Amino acid sequence: MRYLVLTDIHANLEALDTCLADARTRGFDATLCLGDLVGYGADPNGVIERIQSLTPITVVRGNHDKVACGLEQAEGFNSVAKSAAKWTLDVLTPEHRQWLADLPAGPHIVDDVVEICHGSPFDEDAYIFDELDDVRGLKTSTRPLCLFGHTHYPVTFELSADHFETVGPAAAAEMRMTLRPGSKYLLNPGSVGQPRDSDPRAAYAIVDTSQHCVELYRLRYPVDQAQAKIIAAGLPEVLAQRLGLGR
Repeated sequence: MRYLVLTDIHANLEALDTCLADARTRGFDATLCLGDLVGYGADPNGVIERIQSLTPITVVRGNHDKVACGLEQAEGFNSVAKSAAKWTLDVLTPEHRQWLADLPAGPHIVDDVVEICHGSPFDEDAYIFDELDDVRGLKTSTRPLCLFGHTHYPVTFELSADHFETVGPAAAAEMRMTLRPGSKYLLNPGSVGQPRDSDPRAAYAIVDTSQHCVELYRLRYPVDQAQAKIIAAGLPEVLAQRLGLGR
């Protein structure tokens, strides 16, 4: 099975369309979405429609999805994120607001190899940054490969009987990682629409369970178009600037 993995799209339709066009040339059987489809960007309805058209196996909710559909308050959000969430709530169609509200919390078991979550397998809103959280996540997960998002930072943690290893973002446009027998992995493919690793390229992954590997991709997309839409929508200008910086 080849799973297309998308996370943290954040209403960036240009980045999403670029990733989907590339993924179709490589081939995939099913789609997994790790949350935060909306927030920050100017195309929340368009992004939801694109994801719905893929008929994904599972979409778990992200923290921005919960706030943008009115399921939760924007506690803990900074002023820019709050402004974007309020704008998103206002422009979402009633059908799309309800669709977001109905998304399940992670973690979600996909098959014998893969499970997915937004923040972590022990808390859907927790950020995985330090080694303690990494190890806790690896020990909490119930499958060899747990895919997560939320931090917008591509990283892989591997835990086996005799070692713990971290692999950060790569400069290459493509990277293939082999899943070793006996190891557990916690993997963030990076953000489709809001990268935060100082690399503005959109990120996505394909997990191939038959080949025991994960393919990681970074793609240039028309950032200027996404920026222009943000400004035209009256969203905070800093959200447009961040797309060009990748942070």
